Amino acid sequence: MTSKHGDRVHLSPEDHQRLRELRREKPGRLGAQHAPSRGAVIADWVAKTVGSWRFIIIQSIILGIWITLNLIAIINHWDPYPFILLNLVLSFQAAYAAPIIMMSQNRQSEIDRRHAEHDYRINVKSELEIELLHNKIDALREQEILRLIQIIERLSSHLAPDLAVTLAAESAAAAHEPLPERPIPANAIG
Repeated sequence: MTSKHGDRVHLSPEDHQRLRELRREKPGRLGAQHAPSRGAVIADWVAKTVGSWRFIIIQSIILGIWITLNLIAIINHWDPYPFILLNLVLSFQAAYAAPIIMMSQNRQSEIDRRHAEHDYRINVKSELEIELLHNKIDALREQEILRLIQIIERLSSHLAPDLAVTLAAESAAAAHEPLPERPIPANAIG
């Protein structure tokens, strides 16, 4: 993307091609490409619910009630002290919740990957567009400088013809060009 001198930025043919492709795609305007399946929606809901403080607090309260009722034996001991039934229920919950949460995380990582790729394409397009703008601004600046130099040369030839010849001689010597003819001042004729 940079020239040999390193001070000017030019787009390579590959960059121009890529910019044309990105302009056709319009990556900034792409939206959601597909709706999630019913299983994906359920997995997201389970992950959102199980991963919340509300769930943890409610589950802790239920576990506390379960243990308290079994310890004080208000109702017949349906799960005595080692709480084997409670362990079975919690193992059952974990056995089903973990894969569902993993499905949700995998789906979310795929969504994040697509978003990152999308952002990358937008950033590349922006970078290439900015480089083109820099090139255009540099070209305009060069044209303006050349125009100003021409104006200065014309003014100096009208105001101080001898100085203009000296400057032309110096620039010609630097560029190894032949000296231009000395202009004749308008007031010297006639």
